[in-house]
Amino acid sequence: MVLRSLKSLLVLAFSLFVLLFSNSLLANDSAKTTMEESPAGVHEEKEGSFNVTETILEHIKDDHSWHIGGHTSIPLPVIIYTDKGLEFFSSSKLVNEHHEPVVYQGNYAYKLIEGKLKAVNESGELDKELSKKVWDFSITKNVASLLISVTILLLLFLSVGSAYKKRGVTSAPKGLQSFMEPIILFVRDEVAKPNIGKKYAKYMPFLLTIFFLILVNNFLGLIPFFPGAANVSGNIAFTMTLAVFVFILVNINGNKSYWQHIFWMPGMHWSMKLFLAPIELIGVFTKPISLMIRLFANITAGHILVLSLICLIFIFKTIFASAIAVPFAVFIGLIELLVAFLQAYIFTMLSAMYIGMATEEHHHEEAHH
Repeated sequence: MVLRSLKSLLVLAFSLFVLLFSNSLLANDSAKTTMEESPAGVHEEKEGSFNVTETILEHIKDDHSWHIGGHTSIPLPVIIYTDKGLEFFSSSKLVNEHHEPVVYQGNYAYKLIEGKLKAVNESGELDKELSKKVWDFSITKNVASLLISVTILLLLFLSVGSAYKKRGVTSAPKGLQSFMEPIILFVRDEVAKPNIGKKYAKYMPFLLTIFFLILVNNFLGLIPFFPGAANVSGNIAFTMTLAVFVFILVNINGNKSYWQHIFWMPGMHWSMKLFLAPIELIGVFTKPISLMIRLFANITAGHILVLSLICLIFIFKTIFASAIAVPFAVFIGLIELLVAFLQAYIFTMLSAMYIGMATEEHHHEEAHH
């Protein structure tokens, strides 16, 4: 109820903001149109307009360099495998001083096209046949951010693990251990035990890994400067990989009852069993797909909303727009902190639920044993 009220207030205030500055925007557009033509009827060169879509997509997509600010970027290593062998070079060779894509001559001629490395011909145009021979294993911005998050997790868990070895499990936690222990117990008591049951301990390492991996990457994505600002959890490849691991774990550990309920539902007429079997089989694949899309869509939507609010300042071309845009961007940013934790929790909880459904011992089986 509270979230609905906050969303309603946000929409109302945003609408008032647009109405307030719409007249100013129309006036600016009218003046710009008048200035574009000379008395002789010859069109002068237009000033570069601000492209909101391009700006937002540029900030949320993956890249071969890590933008720091202004014209400063950290070049990342490019690793390519072709039929002529491996190639290693810096991504700085793919752009000029104005950060515009240029052709780099290696085993083949390469160029960044829509942010992706492609093989091109002599005129710099995409060569589809050669591009099929190019396998890009580069350390992109998302990969570098993922390596940073993994390093953070290793430092956290190794330090907490060593603290448990020194003090023992029964002693009171201190320092970083006191911060991590409540979260670990929360995942155990509120996620694993209720959804999996007596066999929860077997799956705790996996559940803790995906929970903290998503959580750390979500938090890093909210930091607007290096080493943050990468949209790892909003990358469909990342969420798909996690969903595939959940899919494999669930179906490998599924017991006889799990597969029986999918292919031959007990306690029903054979005609209904034939009808339900394909539906249940489709459900095996839709569950991980829903995990993948939910995390990807929620994290990406949050980044787009914040960037859209900031872009309003440049759309209306007035400093007064920041009086509304910045506070709302900060407000949405604070909500994103909650969403970062919530999405990690939901992904982990649903994963535990699917594992529990696959490993659950039904009453008729227990009575039989």
